[in-house]
Amino acid sequence: MTQLLPYPVLQALVGDKEVGAFFSNEAELAAMLRVEAALAEAEAKVGLIDKEAARRIAEICGSFQADWARLAEGLARDGVIVPDFIKQLRAAVGEPHGKSVHLGATSQDIIDTALILRLKSVIENLGHRLDTLIHTLDGLKRRDGSVRLMAHTRMQQALPFTAADKIHTWIQPLERHREALQTLTPRLLVLQLGGPIGTRAELKGHGDEVADTMAEILGLGRAPSWHSQRDRIGEFGAFLSLLTGTLGKIGQDIALMAQNEVGEVRLATGGGSSAMPHKSNPVPAEVLVTLARFNAGMLGTLHQALVHEGERSGAAWTLEWMVLPQMVVSSAAALSRAQGLIESMSFAPSKAAQE
Repeated sequence: MTQLLPYPVLQALVGDKEVGAFFSNEAELAAMLRVEAALAEAEAKVGLIDKEAARRIAEICGSFQADWARLAEGLARDGVIVPDFIKQLRAAVGEPHGKSVHLGATSQDIIDTALILRLKSVIENLGHRLDTLIHTLDGLKRRDGSVRLMAHTRMQQALPFTAADKIHTWIQPLERHREALQTLTPRLLVLQLGGPIGTRAELKGHGDEVADTMAEILGLGRAPSWHSQRDRIGEFGAFLSLLTGTLGKIGQDIALMAQNEVGEVRLATGGGSSAMPHKSNPVPAEVLVTLARFNAGMLGTLHQALVHEGERSGAAWTLEWMVLPQMVVSSAAALSRAQGLIESMSFAPSKAAQE
């Protein structure tokens, strides 16, 4: 299970509790139980298990209480949490239906589909935050757009322009990111079901039908097994890095414009200094830069997980578990900090632009 940051107090600065909750132990377990219940229901519909077994599995999945200590021991031993999870679930289901649990599936089917279920909620959250931020920036442009500023190229004064011109450079990429999110969502939010080696052969000729039924039950798209094809995850990671990169550029601009000697941006609140009480530090703007650089670095690591040997890689898969949640939470945090920053700022006329 994922621990998002090694230092919990740091989450107050760079974390996001709402989106981080999707990667908690409890959220992952709940998603895995949904997948197992859907698998049983789909298999009952095609006659691979009887309907009473599916009913019993669904009932237990709705009330299952895990032995977390055993799950942790199993994860350390097996490299994946599912084997011990299935042992516990089968024991809870009991005879004669325990043997029908997880029939024809493999650990990766459950882990990947449980991830996609949670990413569905994540994407809805990020999309809403992105829409709100774009709307807020548009409002700032309407209010302060006529304020005269000095454009800077290569950190030097260039020519006068307006706040509307500056804000335009922030909104345009955000609108492209919103479009990109809508485009990649159908490719990402798909079921994973392949069985031990990705062929669905253990489902006795019913593999595609079981997978399609599961996808319908879970509200996911249909796709062939993608065990070792991690381009979907890599593309989503690239989106996250591009998004936080754009937010980082906004943060960097605001931090520079809020400097005392520039004075083109005023912030309603700022961070204090332990040694210099007169200072008001642009903390949210700085955090946007930090999160952009963090995700840019994490993207390279996430893309290392594209390299799966054969039909499944324990090393690449584990790396993905470590990196992706942190990138998602960092992106959510960046959107939240950007929203607060834009709401608290105003533009002031540049003295240089008036000369």
